[in-house]
Amino acid sequence: MTAPRFLVPGVMAPGQTVLLPASVDHHARRVLRLHAGDLVTLFDGLGNEFEAVLGPPPMNETRSQASILRGGPVDREAKLQITLVQALCAQEKIDWLVEKCVELGVGRLILAPTARSVVRLDGARRERRAARWHDIVVAACCQCGRNRLPVLEVADDLASALRRAQPAQRRWILDPDASAGTLSAGAGPVACVVGPEGGFTQAETSLAASLGYERVRLGPRILRTETAGLAAISALLALHGELG
Repeated sequence: MTAPRFLVPGVMAPGQTVLLPASVDHHARRVLRLHAGDLVTLFDGLGNEFEAVLGPPPMNETRSQASILRGGPVDREAKLQITLVQALCAQEKIDWLVEKCVELGVGRLILAPTARSVVRLDGARRERRAARWHDIVVAACCQCGRNRLPVLEVADDLASALRRAQPAQRRWILDPDASAGTLSAGAGPVACVVGPEGGFTQAETSLAASLGYERVRLGPRILRTETAGLAAISALLALHGELG
C-alpha cells in the first residue's frame, strides 16, 4: 500500500528528525491509527517529497516525530501552467471544484464574485471559507501526489480577478453563446474564466474582451458552472499531451 502523505512545511533533509504539526499528528495517530515504525511520506508544499518513519513523541512533547530516510525534489506538476478564474457559487460546488482543480494540476485558482453569483462573502465569512479551501487544497495534494501547493486566491470582484490572470499568454472566457473561438494547444501559461449558475452579464463579457479574453464555448451543450472549468482544463491538458 502507498504510505500516507502529509504536508509538513519547512526545510527537510535525509537524516533529519522533524516534529509533526499538531494537525498532522492528530490525523496520523487518531484518524489513521498509525504507530511508531510506520512509513509515511512527507512533502513541504514547495516541490520536495520524503520517505520517513514515524517515531514516538520526544521528551516533554505530545506530538510524534518522524525520521527522514530519503527524498528530495519530485515534480508532478502539469507542464502547462493553467489559471482558472471561477465565479463564486454554492459552497458544496466550490469545495468540490477546488479539490478537482488540484487533482487535475491547476496551478492557480482565483475565486471571484460576479453580478449573478448567488454567494456573497463578507470579511469574516470570506476568511473562514478561504481557510476551508486551503485545507481542501492540502488534502487534495496529499491524495493526488502533488508536492507543490497550487495558489488559491479570493478576489474582491471579477475585474480584479481578470487582471490578476491577465499575464497569461492565452486567455479565454467560457460563454455558451459564443459563435466562434476554440481552446488551443501551444506554449505559455493559459487562463480560463467560468461564470456563475446564471452566466455572465453582457457588461462582464465586454470587460473580459477589453482585457484580451476571447469568448469560447465547449460544444453545443450548456455545462454547469462546476463542470465547465474542469472540462476546459481537461481539454487543455489533453491538447498539450499531458493526459497520455
